[in-house]
Amino acid sequence: MSLIEPFRVDIPQSQLDDLHARLDLTRWPDQLPGTGWDYGVPLGYLRDLTGYWRHSYDWRRHERRLNTFPQFTTRIDGQEIHFLHVRSAREDALPLIITHGWPGSVAEFLELIEPLSRDFHLVLPSIPGYGFSGPTTETGWNVERIARAWAELMRRLGYRRYGAQGGDWGSLISLELGRVAPEEVAGVHVTMLSTVPSGDPAEVADLSERDRQRLGGRERYLRELSGYMKIQSTRPQTLAYALHDSPVGQLAWIVDCFQRWTDTPELPEGAVDRDQLLTNVMIYWLTGTAGSSARLYKEPTMVWGRQEPLPVPLGVAVFPKEISPPIRSLAERRFPVVHWTEFDRGGHFAAMEEPDLLAEDVRTFFQSLPA
Repeated sequence: MSLIEPFRVDIPQSQLDDLHARLDLTRWPDQLPGTGWDYGVPLGYLRDLTGYWRHSYDWRRHERRLNTFPQFTTRIDGQEIHFLHVRSAREDALPLIITHGWPGSVAEFLELIEPLSRDFHLVLPSIPGYGFSGPTTETGWNVERIARAWAELMRRLGYRRYGAQGGDWGSLISLELGRVAPEEVAGVHVTMLSTVPSGDPAEVADLSERDRQRLGGRERYLRELSGYMKIQSTRPQTLAYALHDSPVGQLAWIVDCFQRWTDTPELPEGAVDRDQLLTNVMIYWLTGTAGSSARLYKEPTMVWGRQEPLPVPLGVAVFPKEISPPIRSLAERRFPVVHWTEFDRGGHFAAMEEPDLLAEDVRTFFQSLPA
């Protein structure tokens, strides 16, 4: 029999003491004058954030908050899977499985739980290799395998009809879940969707200026902003030594993405609460999953190029500072899009930046689907 066990976050004090000692002994690099964020995370900014992390951030307070939500673990396909399971007061509520991405965690959804649990039974799993579902112990945990594990998780919870939602890797996993379990998945809602032209000139001939800019943004991302992806998809083990040993290295690796992918004019905290950002970093650090989370990029997967049709309805929420916002006309050539919302603010970490907007869009999409 497959067991589902209660889980509680309880980090030993020795790990927190070790973190503080490492922060105190940080060996800081130099920085060229006047380079700002162009070369990466600025030295002055990171020293200030590290000082806050060391002397003001209170892990125990955020640990207690995580533990206010019911958490569980279960073993699926040889891997321990951690998840939050928050049931709605409405017995007839639609179950909804929500999946994070990299460099995210279940902590990014904490502001979504209250508004969404009014209408959904929520299942919030940690991806294998991430946070409390990690590290992985064998190769092969790609998008398809994760989606099949999610389908099994929902069956174990007794859910035979449910929705799927996600961003970043969570978008890919949710789309794949719709393919592997089409009889169970009522619909998929995503905040990230790749819309790459096929090469047919007719596809792009009638694009608006805004959509042409979005194509240019994707090219800039691949050219200038995807270094993290190239390293993690080729040398995740080499990277792991640095991030696993240095908390400031782990912090900088994640903060750099938050600065570039959020709707903020300068600092990540303009879009994301500083403590919520650090809690996300802490989950990677305390679980030692810098390397295992990066391995998802190395696993063979079709990524965004999968051609099999999606057999369930798709809803898309477009936030303007997404890494590469999708283009509707191209999306509708590949996917059964029945819901599309363009927002005027927000970025890649929508659940942290604009939880109210995201919650309402998720609710609107799933309520529009046939019962």
